Amino acid sequence: MAVLRPRHLFSLAAALALTAGGTATAASAQDASAALREVMFVGNNWEGTADVIKSTGDFAKIGRVNVIPDKAQRMAEINADPIKWIYFMAIRNSVGEGHDQFVDDMYSTPDGKSMVVSRPSFADVVSIDLATGKINWRFAVSGYRADHMAVSPDGTKVAVSASTANKVHVLDINAGKKLGEFATGDKPHENIFTKDGKYIWNMAIGDVNTSLDDPSADWTKGDRHITIADATTFKQVKVIDMRNRLDAIGLKDFSDAVRPAVFSPDESKLYFQVSFFNGFLEYDVAADKITRVKTLPKNPATSEDRTTWVNDSRHHGLSMNPSGTKLCVAGTMDDYATVVDRATLQEGPLVTASKPYWATVSGDGQDCVISESGADQVTAIDFATGRKVVSVPVGDHPQRVRLAHVPADWTGPSAS
Repeated sequence: MAVLRPRHLFSLAAALALTAGGTATAASAQDASAALREVMFVGNNWEGTADVIKSTGDFAKIGRVNVIPDKAQRMAEINADPIKWIYFMAIRNSVGEGHDQFVDDMYSTPDGKSMVVSRPSFADVVSIDLATGKINWRFAVSGYRADHMAVSPDGTKVAVSASTANKVHVLDINAGKKLGEFATGDKPHENIFTKDGKYIWNMAIGDVNTSLDDPSADWTKGDRHITIADATTFKQVKVIDMRNRLDAIGLKDFSDAVRPAVFSPDESKLYFQVSFFNGFLEYDVAADKITRVKTLPKNPATSEDRTTWVNDSRHHGLSMNPSGTKLCVAGTMDDYATVVDRATLQEGPLVTASKPYWATVSGDGQDCVISESGADQVTAIDFATGRKVVSVPVGDHPQRVRLAHVPADWTGPSAS
């Protein structure tokens, strides 16, 4: 049963006034706030749809978007090109676990009129009109697969990992025009804009679909490091190789493939997961060293054969409440999620979940929202108590969940 609680919604009007650098009037911000509704986008990767749900409360479904309205055209192109077809099938049979990957990441445009989606199997990013369901623009990434994205704090830029080309493209979110790009390590994955919008952190995870998963074969997984790039010039600012930092504290058998990551509110600490590890690490940005390691419980039912873990994951999904006091961890292969006290690193109840793949924060900051890719649902967990609030059914194999905005009266595209 859903547990409903009073909610204090964040003010979009205030946010608009801030991001406009003070140029927007209070009246225009209020008009924009009244015209838009905060929601969550849930990407159903294997189905090629995105469910739109409430961002708080009962997280009820509002509508659905078909993110592959051009599937026939894309498939015709792939079938006509032997190299594209080989990569398409490789994605299906490796990282796709026998399925096509039609939606990885999603964001809304600042005006709430469009959804911007990265589509791994089609190696592109598209903007979809939320009123009509039609494609506004399409950007083909370098190489043969598109992956995680990130949107700038002002909502105008979107960064996307071109995972087989080892680079990140940065696009104008409204026009789809490439503003710039920067080189990364092997298989760029997660992207994070700093809160001032000046820098982009990219985490390269290397090859995650080989069977060389024993620590002794870790060197075969590729060049994995964090690349920090200037978000205006797209020049590389710094490279952080966690191999040296892990070795310095005796964790020579740990993978240095940084997976989902989240900053503390003041960005002094970075919390991150790595391949094969049931837990997370704390990195002090100024000191440039790993300061704490948190090992979380193993599920006795989980095989210890690393080659059975999906894409080298053990735990994949990490978020933090707005005050920075709690972390939420998705224990992907261990079939649970848990809230961890940031000060003590003590975990709360282990909330049973089926292959949780991502963790984010509700619109009011009170809940952690995880995607249960094995159960085709999203589940909200109360940061305060660590206990489940509600689960909501969505489409096939939900992965990324993102806060977004749509028109206030939106219930779905007219053409979908």
